[in-house]
Amino acid sequence: MVDQRTVTIPVDDVRLDGELVVPDGAAGLVVFAHGSGSSRLSPRNNFVAEVLRARGLGTLLFDLLTEVEDRRRETRFDIDLLTERLLEATAWLRGREGTAGMRLGYFGASTGAAAALRAAGAQGDDIGAVVSRGGRVDLASERLSAARPRPCSSSAAPTRRC
Repeated sequence: MVDQRTVTIPVDDVRLDGELVVPDGAAGLVVFAHGSGSSRLSPRNNFVAEVLRARGLGTLLFDLLTEVEDRRRETRFDIDLLTERLLEATAWLRGREGTAGMRLGYFGASTGAAAALRAAGAQGDDIGAVVSRGGRVDLASERLSAARPRPCSSSAAPTRRC
């Protein structure tokens, strides 16, 4: 069975729309950070999300910006804002029954990759992995050293790669 729902994540004075899908027994959850001009509806990111879910991972695809904010170029490249939104969405997941204790990873695209790296650095060892697809990691270079994954333990699931 799969828990699939449309969600609204409250952040400051806006609400961010998303799609949360958690298969039964999910080994972890991947949070997608979309970049400039993209959204939770991106066909490429939805394809990746489908593949991840087929392999037992949950996914959260959500918009870092509202539709109005996404129309402004300066907002699309406001990496501090994007990072803060990703951190708020992560806190929201940590506060929800069913996702609170899950191992998390970030999947960033374009400017979302910079936000993912910055957010992972701010979270310490709470984020297990960061993946960038066509990302603007150059926009997070000053914080790359702070993003450190947790080491794998010998009790890691056999299907998990370290």
